[in-house]
Amino acid sequence: MMKLFFCFFFMIIFSISSAYDPLDPNGNITMKWDIMSWTADGYVATVTMNNFQIYRHIQNPGWTLGWAWAKKEVIWSMVGAQTTEQGDCSKFKGNVPHCCKKTPTVVDLLPGVPYNQQFSNCCKGGVVGAWGQDPSSAVSQFQVSVGLAGTTNKTVKLPKNFTLLGPGPGYTCGPAKIVPSTIFLTTDKRRKTQALMTWNVTCTYSQFLARKHPSCCVSFSSFYNDTITPCPSCACGCENKRSCVKADSKILTKKGLNTPRKDNAPLLQCTHHMCPIRVHWHVKVNYKEYWRVKIAITNFNYRMNHTLWTLAVQHPNLNNVTQVFSFDYKSVAPYGSINDTGMFFGTKFYNDLLMEAGPSGNVQSEVLLQKDEKTFTFKQGWAFPRKVYFNGDECMLPPPDAYPFLPNSAPGNLASLSTLSLTVLLVVFIFNLVI
Repeated sequence: MMKLFFCFFFMIIFSISSAYDPLDPNGNITMKWDIMSWTADGYVATVTMNNFQIYRHIQNPGWTLGWAWAKKEVIWSMVGAQTTEQGDCSKFKGNVPHCCKKTPTVVDLLPGVPYNQQFSNCCKGGVVGAWGQDPSSAVSQFQVSVGLAGTTNKTVKLPKNFTLLGPGPGYTCGPAKIVPSTIFLTTDKRRKTQALMTWNVTCTYSQFLARKHPSCCVSFSSFYNDTITPCPSCACGCENKRSCVKADSKILTKKGLNTPRKDNAPLLQCTHHMCPIRVHWHVKVNYKEYWRVKIAITNFNYRMNHTLWTLAVQHPNLNNVTQVFSFDYKSVAPYGSINDTGMFFGTKFYNDLLMEAGPSGNVQSEVLLQKDEKTFTFKQGWAFPRKVYFNGDECMLPPPDAYPFLPNSAPGNLASLSTLSLTVLLVVFIFNLVI
């Protein structure tokens, strides 16, 4: 009995800790419901979804939002979104509601819908950017007209049991909570108005709930060691090993191969790690005052490309980034004074889309970092990152004892080794001239 108790206790602690992201401790998605007007049998509300996560976005096929009504409410109409099912509205005569289900499921509209169906910050197919990447794209909105509901602040019952898919599982939503009414500024910014009633719903992400295996892995290499440290074997699980495709398979020439499936089942290239994404960190060059790293991201999934991708890296020398050549870069400092985390992402209209597996399924850049004489070293794997996240999910790193190591004869600063070698050659040359 005690063993079962401890197992249950451990699972609870593990799930709680996995929902906490140490590199983005305050990251969440907040949904705000603002009642803008009362109707004869309910209200009209603006629903705003704000993604306050620094480097985790919602990619295609987008978000799916659900809840349960507290009473017998119906949705008369929606602008900027739609429910996936209408439900049984047979008891209504004349005007038929948009949705009569007790538990409606709402999705964003696709780009290009008629203007009269659009709402501000809508119609992006459910794609919502990361707050740290682009705050203007980290929001989604729609308007909903609710009937058979309360018509005053005291009679309105808040929806409950909120769920969010973004696009897959992983999010857990708390209960709706009434908050001070939202204040709005008019276009001329000379007058303030406010919502009649406002409530918030906060959803947090847990990689433990999203999937049982990582979705990416990391490999290492360096100029001072010929050994390439690969991703760990079966780093992302080997369940897809039987259905994977070899890089030279003839099946890759078939039409429709890259079309995503409704269940988002991947079609992976056969690798020893079986990860959809591999991040490679190569220590490329050592200068006197600087050192250079090459980062390459490779997609091994033939059925998925990645729009608005992000790569978060934790490394102590990211406090001295001098230049990033092909990616955009933003420092992430969740704890203020500790500046050891940065976010890389694609340059708009250049490499912000990571294509499906194949010849074009990779993006890469080089990073130039300035050395700090007090901390810089190539010993004991210092030059490699501590944590790596792709699209907000932590990647599996190789074990520390497998990192590329310095040759026994090499000191920590290889620049001094080069100087020493040149000095020895010069002495030998002069010695031969004298003889």
